[in-house]
Amino acid sequence: MPHLFIALTAHGYGHLAQCAPVVAALQRRRPDLRVTLQGTIDPAFARSRMPAGFRHLSVAADCVLPMDGPLQARWHEGLALYTAFEADYDRHWAAQRARFEQDRPDLVLANIPWLPLDLARAMDIPALALCSLNWYDILAQSPVGAALPAAVAERMRAAYASAATFLRPSPSMPMAWLPNGQDIGPIAVRRRRDPAGLRTRLGLDPDEQPVLMQFGGAGRLTPGSLDELPPRVRLLSPDTGLAARHPRIRLIDAAEVPDALASCAAIITKPGYGTFAEAACHGVPVLYVPRGDWPEEPWLVDWLSTRVPSAALSAAEFAAGAIGERLAELLAAGPAAPLAATGVDEAMERIEVLLASC
Repeated sequence: MPHLFIALTAHGYGHLAQCAPVVAALQRRRPDLRVTLQGTIDPAFARSRMPAGFRHLSVAADCVLPMDGPLQARWHEGLALYTAFEADYDRHWAAQRARFEQDRPDLVLANIPWLPLDLARAMDIPALALCSLNWYDILAQSPVGAALPAAVAERMRAAYASAATFLRPSPSMPMAWLPNGQDIGPIAVRRRRDPAGLRTRLGLDPDEQPVLMQFGGAGRLTPGSLDELPPRVRLLSPDTGLAARHPRIRLIDAAEVPDALASCAAIITKPGYGTFAEAACHGVPVLYVPRGDWPEEPWLVDWLSTRVPSAALSAAEFAAGAIGERLAELLAAGPAAPLAATGVDEAMERIEVLLASC
């Protein structure tokens, strides 16, 4: 029974969102596959996205870049964490090695902790990286990039380059320095687009336009007055605090978000891989609040702009509730042709090649 060991960075939801559809497709092809998921991601969220039967190790394989809400990284604090992780690398290495020795993987898949890749190379375990970014490029291109210690940079670069392949799902940062990089299509879970069914399930009127508002797993953004919303728009949010404060916001369960995204009239969000890829693969227009100094953002925004109607709204405008005009323009543009999520099968096939001998 082959053992796939997935190491995740618990920075928001996007890292699991990239891996889970691939694992689901792989388990349909290889029902004997045994899966371990390592990362301090919320267990309920992991269960909602991953196929049943996986083992969850709720322990970090790297450090997590701290955030002030969904838009702003605490760069200097983060740099100190990465520097401290490198200073204590031998202890982290020993702990990870003990996990691998206790239940040796047949394949390691990292999205995108670097230590498991480094250790897999030393233990002669096949390994893949799968992500639209890597922590070396994020830190090097961030406001603290000039202060990135050489030891941290060199360790990350060597580990990422040691993987058999670094799969870069579209849209990705270029990561052109990687000798093992392979571009693949977008990764998303395709769901049936059924706006009428969504309105019925939520008890909305037939002429109401449901607009999903969600900002991922790193906190909330709070809009001001929603008096300028276009008529007949109903915002959907899994945030109980927001729904309680605004009558134009309809509370939905977190488990309903994927289906709501597939069938809504538009999405209000931040630039992030999971939501942008899901939006493009369902043809849903996107109104986004830029993150500003997030190095991955230009690649996400440029890619999305050629796939679905999209527009930016500053954080100040969002906080003031000045959403109406741009949202109305996106609703008038309507949905685009859905994009095929070809990266799921492409990633699955690369993993299968490495598992073929197991």
